Amino acid sequence: MTRFTAFSLALLLWTVQAQAAGLLASVDRSRLNSGETVELTLESNDVTQFGKPDLTPLEPLFEVRGTRQVNQLTTLNGDSRATTRWIITLLPKQNGSVVIPSLQLGDVQSQPITVQVVESETQDTANKLAPVFIDASLDQNSVYVQAQAVLTLRIYHSVSLYDDSSLPPLQIPDARIEQLGESRTYEKAINGLRHGVIEMRYAIYPQHSGVLTIPAQIFNAALVDAQPAQDTTTQAPKSGKLMRVSSSELLLTVKAKPASYPADIPWLPARSLSLSESWNPEPDHVQVGDSLTRHLTLKAEGLASSQLPPLPATDVNGLRRYPDQPVLGNQNSERGLIGSREDREALVPTRSGDIELPAVDVVWWNTFEDHLEHTSLPARTLPVANNPSLMIDTPASAPQATAAAINEALWWWKLSTLILACTTLLGFGLWWRARWQPAILRAAQTGPSPRTVLDDLKRACQANDSHATRQALDAWARQQPETLADMAARFVPLSDALDGLNGALYSETGQHWQGEELWRAIKAIPIAERVQDPVGDSGLPPLYPK
Repeated sequence: MTRFTAFSLALLLWTVQAQAAGLLASVDRSRLNSGETVELTLESNDVTQFGKPDLTPLEPLFEVRGTRQVNQLTTLNGDSRATTRWIITLLPKQNGSVVIPSLQLGDVQSQPITVQVVESETQDTANKLAPVFIDASLDQNSVYVQAQAVLTLRIYHSVSLYDDSSLPPLQIPDARIEQLGESRTYEKAINGLRHGVIEMRYAIYPQHSGVLTIPAQIFNAALVDAQPAQDTTTQAPKSGKLMRVSSSELLLTVKAKPASYPADIPWLPARSLSLSESWNPEPDHVQVGDSLTRHLTLKAEGLASSQLPPLPATDVNGLRRYPDQPVLGNQNSERGLIGSREDREALVPTRSGDIELPAVDVVWWNTFEDHLEHTSLPARTLPVANNPSLMIDTPASAPQATAAAINEALWWWKLSTLILACTTLLGFGLWWRARWQPAILRAAQTGPSPRTVLDDLKRACQANDSHATRQALDAWARQQPETLADMAARFVPLSDALDGLNGALYSETGQHWQGEELWRAIKAIPIAERVQDPVGDSGLPPLYPK
């Protein structure tokens, strides 16, 4: 039995190691023009693997232009992790959907990847013959106002360039611009001549309808002089030839918002849009007073996160709502920008029963299919149960009381009457005994004095500590002639300050609560509702009592 257990554990460890020691494949881009290269990256975290992957399966469809290996060691929380990457530059031999096959490294292999190779745009003859030229293109010639158009700038060079080459930042009047990631470099064969390519992509959002002019982009380059030096004794570097090339000017037609779009709805022109919902914790077993956090996430392809409007608030009778700050994010893709907005709110049920949450509906314009669309979350029912710790005993009505319950109530009344009689006799005996005792000083109170409790409340408010303030407020309220709810109902500033404190306790932004408003409300309660210390600050009774 022991041998079988040891064998099972060894087999399990071997399986886990085999899964962890995989060969992960990825490409720098999944869509490219014919004649352009793509970089395939193979990554392994198995330190026992040596050598390099077998590249033979690549030969029928790709030309391997170069390979390089990168070893990296990272340490996180005391754990070291070694990774090895093989970066392979590939030139596709055909157009269309080309599959990068699975590659073998020892006992592991990578997954296949499909890339799209499209026919490259034709360049004019002058550009093809120039050692450096720049090309600008748009993914579409017409867009709606505030919708996305992707501008791609490609700088081709058949000669080496110095590192001081520069391209000024893209500036377009009446348009907002977002750069899509960092610049990419690869190679492309033009007329049998290998060119290096520097590619930059931008998301452009026109702010007005009409015709938007994208100005020509100027690229300043310094060419490396490939001619051999005449004087070999001279060590000073030679200056390269300066070149200044520009792209052509582009025109983009900007269409106005369609007349069929609702006038009172925020304008959302997107290629696609999704709406999702999550809860923490899941609202399966909810009781009165529980705190639930609802996450509503809106994602739109072709829009930046700053363009996404806030989602409708959950204003429902029976739920207290405490909203949090939205979380915005942008993600780059092959088709442009994907913006996301996450609205979070804490919901606290205040009553039991079924609480109906309305549907969440987002109206937007589908720019890919050119029509109005609705994306929504269906309405849902939130079942809320009573919280035993918050329930208040209420007397049962006489018609519903059974004979057994009446007898039990009579028994409790008899017992309580007997206890009351005993305590009355005991109290009378103690009073009679105290009459014959000499006068003594007033005994110190066992609990905290009203002034001490009030000082604790003041310090908690000034420290902006919501939880300590809640405890000090409860201690202070127990010494008042009225309940905290009665004082809040009588004094509106106190009610507002208590709502702010409850919001800080149930929301995720409690660390930003300021207690000055609550302390001002406590000090401003009318004098008739304050706790009066009968002995004053000195601890002595008044000299001339009224």
